[in-house]
Amino acid sequence: MNIRLPLNDQLSRERRARLRAERLYEQVQRELKAANHHLTRHAFELSDQIISQREELCLMRSRAETLEGVNCQVAQDLQKAHSKADMANQRLREAVETLQDGFAVFDTDQTLILANQAYLSVFRGFAEVQPGIRYRRVVELCAYEGVVLLQGMSPDTWVEMMMARWLQPVIEPMELHFSKGISVRLADRRVANGDYVSLVHDITGSLRYQAELIEAQRKAEAAVEAKSAFLANMSHEIRTPMNGVVGMAELLSETDLDDEQRGYAETISNSGQALVTIINDILDFSKMDAGKMNLHPEPIDLEKAIHEVLILLTPAARAKSIELILDYDMFLPRQLLADPGRMRQILLNLVGNAVKFTEEGYVLVRALGVGSSALGHMVNVTVEDTGIGISKENQDRIFTEFSQVEETANRRFEGTGLGLAITRQIISAMEGQIWVESEPGIGSCFGFSLVLPVEASSVPAGLEALPTGFKTALLVSDHLISREIIARRLQAAGVTVVTATQSDAALRSVARQVPDVAIIDQDLNGQDVVNLLSGLNRASPNLPIVLMCSNMTEAKAAQRSASVRAALPKPLLWRDLVTALGGGTHLRTTLPVMEQPDEPRAPATHRLLRVLYAEDNKTNQLVFSKMLKLLPIDLRLAENGAKAIEEFAVFHPDVVFMDVSMPEMDGREATRRIRTMDGGASVPIIALTAHAMQDEIDRIMSAGMNAMLTKPLSKAELMSALHDHAPAGFLDTPDDG
Repeated sequence: MNIRLPLNDQLSRERRARLRAERLYEQVQRELKAANHHLTRHAFELSDQIISQREELCLMRSRAETLEGVNCQVAQDLQKAHSKADMANQRLREAVETLQDGFAVFDTDQTLILANQAYLSVFRGFAEVQPGIRYRRVVELCAYEGVVLLQGMSPDTWVEMMMARWLQPVIEPMELHFSKGISVRLADRRVANGDYVSLVHDITGSLRYQAELIEAQRKAEAAVEAKSAFLANMSHEIRTPMNGVVGMAELLSETDLDDEQRGYAETISNSGQALVTIINDILDFSKMDAGKMNLHPEPIDLEKAIHEVLILLTPAARAKSIELILDYDMFLPRQLLADPGRMRQILLNLVGNAVKFTEEGYVLVRALGVGSSALGHMVNVTVEDTGIGISKENQDRIFTEFSQVEETANRRFEGTGLGLAITRQIISAMEGQIWVESEPGIGSCFGFSLVLPVEASSVPAGLEALPTGFKTALLVSDHLISREIIARRLQAAGVTVVTATQSDAALRSVARQVPDVAIIDQDLNGQDVVNLLSGLNRASPNLPIVLMCSNMTEAKAAQRSASVRAALPKPLLWRDLVTALGGGTHLRTTLPVMEQPDEPRAPATHRLLRVLYAEDNKTNQLVFSKMLKLLPIDLRLAENGAKAIEEFAVFHPDVVFMDVSMPEMDGREATRRIRTMDGGASVPIIALTAHAMQDEIDRIMSAGMNAMLTKPLSKAELMSALHDHAPAGFLDTPDDG
């Protein structure tokens, strides 16, 4: 049953229901609003996302379009690159084909991948030789099919040799000679990627040209040998009669002649010596031109060598009244290492030219030490003269062959024009330098510099001291330069020097104070030296006098005077002065002046010196005999080597002079046989020859000779050789001075 509620209750209930409904509506409305807000926010987010995605899509679409363009460009570039590569390959192939040399490339498996026709041409007839063939197969074809000459090797050995070569880290080049007459130089290289590059250079023409050069060189050497033999033979043929001409002229000059006859004899002698000089120049130039100039360094006394050259040229200088002067650095070592013969040849050429081209005045030779190094002393030697001089344009060519200072059409002086060219080549071979300074009408100065090692026991030139008691000296000379050089050396030795240029001044000086020694120049211009010596002897009878002489023969009368201690050759050597005054050791600096007594002097031993001379030329026999006629010797002559051996067996000579070129048996063979005979091993044998080529000289000395003299023979050289090799006691003479 329904119970009806009161109205108030119903109203209250409805009111409550309405309130719940309102609250629910508000709640739903809030939730709806929140949901709507959430949806709005989500919508905005979706909108932003869509916008972003649209932007990304646009960007991606833009990128895609760009990539599509790039892809097209890359495709185009790639196509161009392929085109260029194809063109480059085509050019490379064409270039390789144009090579005259063979060119091939093998890959790391040693398979041929590229070869030009020059490489393949030697394999014509072998179709398999093309890209794809292996290297070993190529080598086998060369060996087994006779393509390559194997130089005596078996095919198997040759193949293995080639494969071993191919596998070396560094493949050495080699030559191959093909049966078709082609020769190649094979050069193989391994590149970074492992491929092999083979280059085959055709050397057929080069080998042919090389063979032609060798043949041409052989012919040239044969021509040089023929020229040398011709020159040697001509030298021998000319020197042999010149020995008679020069020797007889020298002997004739020693006889009693009037002035006219002596002039004739001296002209013959000088002309003969001039001809010998020309022959020597031509031979020297020929040897140098053929590259056969050899140097033989040995200890040489440079000061003595210069002095000997000056002494040799003294007669020519004295004839012109030219003063020869030597200035040798007192601190320069005396013994140096050099080729003595070549050094004298240099000095003789330079000093000889100076004397030749100087009409008056002086020739000064100065040797200076300008430093030292591990190689030796730097030595400068200058030759200064007051001659005709040389113009600037001629100075550039005087060291060339066949050049003359004078114009050919106006020549006053004879000569070959080879002396200075030879001198320059000798100095160049000694690694030195030569130069010239000159002014026409004033004079010339030739100089050369050399680095010369010092001999271990050498001492400076000025080390010898004068004996005690010589503190003052009178030096009489009217030549300024010579006087100053001698005075400087004396002052360096602690000697007070008083100089005079006139006889009167010298006598007045001695009257004021007597010196310990007087040094007098023989060549006082316009003054009588004999009167000066007499005056000095009267003023001070015990005054020791040293006479400096340019002519030793003329000085003999003065030398016999009790007051003349010694007569020394000019230019003065310090060691000679020291020896003459009683200090140091006697040194023979010049060849002995041979006295000419009316009769041969008695020998120091109980028998005569036995001398055997083997010579086929009758004139040379006569010259030799006359040169030795005043010596205490027993001379035997033999006309050939066979006769010399017979004479040696019965005569038992002390010294043998052996001509080299003789009929039946020459001097070399005779010497070899004498050396095997009883007493022949120790006997001195001196060769006499007209040959002057070094090869011939070496052959002569190798036969067992002790020494050698060249023709034409000089009496002084013969005397010196005889004194050097004669046994002691036969030719002993008192010391000079």
